[in-house]
Amino acid sequence: MKNIEDSMKTKNAEENMNDALQTNANSDFAGDPNCPYCHGIGFVGRDVPYGHPDFGKMTICVCRAGELAEARQKQLYELSKLGALREKNFENFQPRGRVGLAAQQADSLEQAYNSAVHFAGTLRGWLLLLGRFGSGKTHLAAAIANKAVSLGMETLFLTVPDLLDWLRFSYSDDSSSSFEERFEHIREVPLLVLDDFGTQNATAWAQEKLFQILNYRYINQLATVITSNNALNSFEGRIRSRLMDPELVTRVEILATDYRNPADDIGHPELSSLNLHARKTFESFSLRRDDPMPAADRASLKDALDAAQAFARDPQGWLVFIGPFGCGKTHLAAAIGNHLAKLGNPPLMVVVPDLLDHLRATYAPNSPVSLDQRFEEIRSARLLILDDLGTQSATPWAREKIYQLFNYRYNAELPTVITTANVPGEMDPRLQSRLSDGRLCKIVIMNAPSYTGGVKNQGNRPNR
Repeated sequence: MKNIEDSMKTKNAEENMNDALQTNANSDFAGDPNCPYCHGIGFVGRDVPYGHPDFGKMTICVCRAGELAEARQKQLYELSKLGALREKNFENFQPRGRVGLAAQQADSLEQAYNSAVHFAGTLRGWLLLLGRFGSGKTHLAAAIANKAVSLGMETLFLTVPDLLDWLRFSYSDDSSSSFEERFEHIREVPLLVLDDFGTQNATAWAQEKLFQILNYRYINQLATVITSNNALNSFEGRIRSRLMDPELVTRVEILATDYRNPADDIGHPELSSLNLHARKTFESFSLRRDDPMPAADRASLKDALDAAQAFARDPQGWLVFIGPFGCGKTHLAAAIGNHLAKLGNPPLMVVVPDLLDHLRATYAPNSPVSLDQRFEEIRSARLLILDDLGTQSATPWAREKIYQLFNYRYNAELPTVITTANVPGEMDPRLQSRLSDGRLCKIVIMNAPSYTGGVKNQGNRPNR
């Protein structure tokens, strides 16, 4: 809270900046002693006739322009609360260059970058950046704030929880300013950047204050940047209505994953069942050459293996294995996951009924994560392997969540592997429409019967 108090003191000083600078000009070292205009005084009088509004007024000499600009910049940075984020700029942001991003993820990152650059060039309207932790939202927001400060625009950069704490602290006896002063400063600052919107404690008081701030800025069309890890529909209704105004708000959703620790971000050890399939590799997959089955069925196993290996080499689009239980679908899906895990890119592999259980568990009072957070973690996984689609309960809630998951990954073109015993015609028509897109989705039919025999040789090990 000390830093916030200091910033308020800086605010008070900034309001009297010109007076302070004028006073400083009277010091012994106020100006350049060799200056032909002020001769070291630091200020000059304007040559205007008597009766002119500026007659008798002193103005800062040009020899002090650099010093004054530097002082102004220092004051603005102290006011901005950018702190360590002063190093964040557009030059050190990489919209293209992250390893492992799907095309749609990279495109969304570049769109966010271009939108932020445009906003920084105009400093008008609102910019809403949505995306996961570590996707680059804060970097872009800070780059905008730094650009604004460099142009001499008063700016305030705050995470929303810090903003609310700042307001709450104004009620303290130790506060140097009143609640009204702070509240007015926040809502009227020329550029306000609210980082991590939605992570605050959603009390009635907090919701009301945030609405009052945003509503004031909305009515007065003051430049505002908001970042959030939450979906737009999770915001309080009044606030959401302001953020949905296309005339004022530019909304960009970043689909990229956490650039700071991608392995942890996509490994999902709490959710993934990949560790249960550690022995399922391409090498251990049996083509069942000695099994009595039609040649076409055996050929389907070879085609499925080839498709799985090709996907593992270049995980793009969707790969769907369709076949009876025990034919080897899960084995190949896990083999893809294990192959990529060895390369440092572990996917999220989850049985569909278990996925729904993970979502339901978030309703528990002691759940460490919300439904929205858990669902976002699953749907945005860099590579998602959905095992046994069609075995889940067919409740309206379950169908809707599966569709939302499918629809998001379909629109984002995120790499996805699916195994199912159901043919597309037996599925929800909405899912069927996504799987029928040959541009994105490759369907592999495995006609081999369930493996029930024993192990005869290396080439005839069971696929489960």
